[in-house]
Amino acid sequence: MLLSIVIPLLNEEENIPLLYQELKDVLNHLDDNYELLFIDDGSTDRSLQLLCDLQKKDSHVVVVNFRKNFGQTAAMAAGFDYALGDVIITMDADLQNDPKDIPRLLEKIKDGNDVVTGWRFDRKDAFINRRLPSIIANKIISKVTGVNLHDYGCTLKAFRKEVIKSVKLYGEMHRFIPAIASGMGIDFTEVKVNHRARRFGASKYGISRTIRVVLDLMTVKFLLSYSTRPIQVFGLMGVISGGIGLLIALVMTFQRQFMGIALADRPMLFLAILLIFVGIQFVSLGLIAELQARTYHESQNKAVYHIKKVYRTQSETPGGSEIDARS
Repeated sequence: MLLSIVIPLLNEEENIPLLYQELKDVLNHLDDNYELLFIDDGSTDRSLQLLCDLQKKDSHVVVVNFRKNFGQTAAMAAGFDYALGDVIITMDADLQNDPKDIPRLLEKIKDGNDVVTGWRFDRKDAFINRRLPSIIANKIISKVTGVNLHDYGCTLKAFRKEVIKSVKLYGEMHRFIPAIASGMGIDFTEVKVNHRARRFGASKYGISRTIRVVLDLMTVKFLLSYSTRPIQVFGLMGVISGGIGLLIALVMTFQRQFMGIALADRPMLFLAILLIFVGIQFVSLGLIAELQARTYHESQNKAVYHIKKVYRTQSETPGGSEIDARS
């Protein structure tokens, strides 16, 4: 079995040598062949140079260099596209994920699971601004998606190739992969993993990402529940809005015809008209926009990133797999 480790990173020059050595210590003891895919998400420090140096001396290393910073989800998508492995494992480059947990994830995959997610049971982050929001978010995501996990934010996950290759990622959706994949009828489980405090560099997470995650959660819920029947959600909104507007209009018509109450200078008339048009126009516009966005990306198989160059040894590929010629 060929194993692919996908590692997105941004400005992690201090962590790269240590992470590489830890990975080699673990992976060299496995029976499986492996490749290490480092996705450089537009780093401005020496990260790319360090990765290229590693690639020159180790044919197991693959480096994908983005032209600019596209975000972690785009980096994950690139890693999945270029991975050759039968099993794909994702992890952060900040040394907070422990490579020693990789064999445990692989055992769960070999037990028949399609997706294995890490659970940072003893998380080494500040409680107020990191752990507490994460706990609340995990409960909300589990409730909304119906896929109950303790830790959606843990990057350390393992996937079977046939599952993850079918998942299209946009926005901040990499954390929702188990929920998105659940629509395929997969088997998944959660494993307690070691979590370590950050030693070098700074966290890339901020409040703006939280807002984007909330918006993407709405999209995931829609895709899981209504992707094949969108009229049920948009139609309901339209019926409620238009129905209220129509009811108001009928009441005012009755008042005008049978009670002699004039319609002039009555704001309720304008409210009724507004609600009717909101129910028709804005719902229709939202539905068309959503369908256009999905058609635009998926019918053309259009990626959410642009590759500058892929550094991969052409003469020797781990496991003897065929080289992917894209660059």
